[in-house]
Amino acid sequence: MTALTIEAIEFPEVDEAGWRARVEKGLKGRSFESLVTTAEDGFGYGPLYGRRAAAPLGRATSGPWQIVQRVDDPDPARANQQALADLEGGANALSLVFAGSASAHGFGLPMEADAIARALDGVDLSMIALRIEPHMDARIAVDALRSLAKTRDQAFETLAIDLCLDAVGPFAFTGSFPGAESAFRAHAGRATKGLRASGFTGRVAEADGRLYHDAGATAAQELGAVLATALYYLRAMTEAGLSVADAASAIGFTLSVDQRQFEQTAKLRALRLLWAKLLESCGEDAPLATRIHAETSWRMMAAMDPHTNILRATIAAFAAGTGGADSLAVLPYTAPLGLPDRAARRLARNLQIILQEESFLALVADPAAGSGSIEALTDLTAEAAWNEFREIEAEGGIVASLKTGALQSRVLDARLERQRRLEDGKAVVIGASLYPLESERDHMILAADRNDPAASDGEMRCEPLRPHRLSETSEASR
Repeated sequence: MTALTIEAIEFPEVDEAGWRARVEKGLKGRSFESLVTTAEDGFGYGPLYGRRAAAPLGRATSGPWQIVQRVDDPDPARANQQALADLEGGANALSLVFAGSASAHGFGLPMEADAIARALDGVDLSMIALRIEPHMDARIAVDALRSLAKTRDQAFETLAIDLCLDAVGPFAFTGSFPGAESAFRAHAGRATKGLRASGFTGRVAEADGRLYHDAGATAAQELGAVLATALYYLRAMTEAGLSVADAASAIGFTLSVDQRQFEQTAKLRALRLLWAKLLESCGEDAPLATRIHAETSWRMMAAMDPHTNILRATIAAFAAGTGGADSLAVLPYTAPLGLPDRAARRLARNLQIILQEESFLALVADPAAGSGSIEALTDLTAEAAWNEFREIEAEGGIVASLKTGALQSRVLDARLERQRRLEDGKAVVIGASLYPLESERDHMILAADRNDPAASDGEMRCEPLRPHRLSETSEASR
């Protein structure tokens, strides 16, 4: 058999000008600008970029992201069965979602010590990560977990728990703050200082962007609100005597991720740049970890033809993984219909496991590092978000902006513009606004009464933000 020899072939170098000339020839009269995509935040990004030399912006911790399953069933016994099945099926973290919170979407565990203990019966807290979803009364859950750990002879301070204390998000959601905001801010600072002194290493406060996203915010608006919230807690903690570094280590972030893959990857990466820039402006030059929890978008989900939500969630989860999320929760595909059953929860869990175990997505810390297009998109997103953050700060900070309604007004404008694009056919929701099924089939959901939050009185009020799915208008018209 004759050996095949291949002579070395030298290809001519192609510069951008030569490439542009060939592209314009192929466009046959259309302008090159027709290939430029305009993001919702107004900036454009092109079809081709050169390779970039850039440092990775990966996860705060080494290894794969945590696979989080939500504990959100109003029935504690059923929630316990779900939690145990999730952990046995490959999840390694749980998120306690309580009734009345923005992320509960009408369901959630009762905010009671007994309900928490029953939901976590048989769950070894030393073997998993646990987070408390932001809630105005989250301190009840913290005390319940302390008590539960004590009865099990476990040191609460050594458990992998993120407390996610937050009053800003619940204030924006309910439109009311039950006490004096200054008192909460002072308590947040003192509580963090006390927890750190006791050896607790988890995140104490949370800057949560999901409500802003679900209410209609653009990527920059979500990031701007999150950054302003983080600064609110950073100030509270440093006023209590913590250093900037210690305070920053006690603050976590939560973002929504939707089906716009590259923009969402860039959004997560941009947050790390923004947080580093903010800390640097506070005098902290040393690199600090930015812990990001991501959850697939409620806004993108459709109640019509809900199997399409599995595809949306897959793209969103991929974006979160490549964007460097430290933990991820995937909403089950039937969530817009009601409380998801065991099968829908299993699909959501296995979606992440496949990305990690079959696609090996978590083996590279920052797959997008050096990609000219994503690096450019990251920078553009960060710039737009920094401008939004500065606008919020000019309005007096996140709480003041919410009180005046300035932030809500910008978020509403973004939602209405997105709705106009859907109505004009410039944007679509497959299965709802485009290619709907002729007849919808039934999907299994669990029997549970919705527990939507009631309006409450408080010393401080604002115009509440409410989640709004993209397909709601299309669904209502059919």
